[in-house]
Order: sequence, then C-alpha cells, then structure tokens
Amino acid sequence: MSLPTQLASTLDVTPDEHARRERRKDARPGELLAAALDLFVEKGFAATRVEEVARRAGVSKGTLFLYFPSKEELFKAVVRENISGRFTEWNEEFERFEGRSADMLHYCLHSWWERIGATKASGIPKLMMSEASNFPELANFYQHEVIQPGSALIERILKRGIARGEFRPINLKYGIYMVLAPLLFLAMWKHSPGSCGNHLAQLVPEEYLAVQFDMLMSGLCAINPDPYLAMEPSTS
Repeated sequence: MSLPTQLASTLDVTPDEHARRERRKDARPGELLAAALDLFVEKGFAATRVEEVARRAGVSKGTLFLYFPSKEELFKAVVRENISGRFTEWNEEFERFEGRSADMLHYCLHSWWERIGATKASGIPKLMMSEASNFPELANFYQHEVIQPGSALIERILKRGIARGEFRPINLKYGIYMVLAPLLFLAMWKHSPGSCGNHLAQLVPEEYLAVQFDMLMSGLCAINPDPYLAMEPSTS
C-alpha cells in the first residue's frame, strides 16, 4: 500500500480526497496573496485586518499565520508576487534585446502597463505614497524591492541609448523621473479619478503612453539630419 493510501486510510478519507486536500493546501498561499492584494488596494495597509484577508481566502486566521507570520510579511509577499518579481524577467528580456533603444523604452512603458498598470497591483504605488510615512519599515522595503530596481532598469535603457548615440546626454537622475512620471500618473488615475466617472475616465492608457513616448523621444533623441526616424516603434 502506498504512503498516501496508508495516510488516507488512517484519516478515514479516500486517496482522491486526500489528493484534493493536498492540492488545496498548495494553492492556499496564492489564494491568500490574491485576497490580500484585493484588500490592500481597496482599504489600504493600515485599515486591512488579517482576519479579513483570511475570511476572503476562505481559511482561518491561524492558517494565514502558518504561511505569513505578520501583516507586514504578507504585504511584502504581495509586492514580491505582483511587482518586484517582474524585474528579473525584464532584465533578462533586455539582455537579449537587439533593437533600438527607442524600441526598448517603448517596450518598457507598454510592458509595465500590461503586467502591472492594468492589474490590481497598480494600486500598490498609490498605497505606498499615502501610507509610507506611517510605516517606515515597509517604505524602506519598497524602496529596496521596487524603486531601486525599477530606476536601475530605466537608467540602463537611457545609458544604452546615450552610449549608442541614439539619445543625447542628459542628467540621468532626472531622466529616470521623466520616464517614471507618466507610469505613476496612470497608477494614480486608475485608482482615483479614473474610477469616478468624470472626464478623466475617458483617458485611454495605451494612447496616453503613446503621446508620452512621443514627447520623451522629442527630448531624448540625438540631433541628426532626420531628428527622429522612429516616433513609432519599428515593426522589425
């Protein structure tokens, strides 16, 4: 008799039921993280209680603490799952990138929208802006896990363009902010006026990013006989 069957017999459950319970157990961390993301974005960090997260995930508070020892650790796991975990794949993609730096920047903007901005995770930047001063440990964590690697990724693109003669030399410290600003605006818009039914709700994120990209290129591109041949990204 196999070990799962022996255990199932001991607990008076069928092997199939035992397997279902094991699958459910494996899925719990993901279910807890999804419930936590929903509540953190809806209510903020301070107002979210672990009991609510557990209830929404369909488990007990004690079960939640088996996976995440505190609300702070739960929040950190949510950030790693939905935002900071993306930087490894982005860096790997840029390692293989062979196109123009303009195309690289275009991909960065639109990829951020598709993978983070258009998802519930875009509520996390707003949460951090509003609550960071009350939770300095989480602010330091977010700085290390999100802001620093995100800034480094943008700096990498700008440096590449400058080194290749595609972008003119600029102050990289503020150049990074110029790229970040439209992304942060979209995050704020999605979770404030963008959801309130006023005229800003007519904003189309992809069109907004296209205009921002055009403006960035107008300022970044190196001067040459044809100021910039690729206001639109290449299709090759």
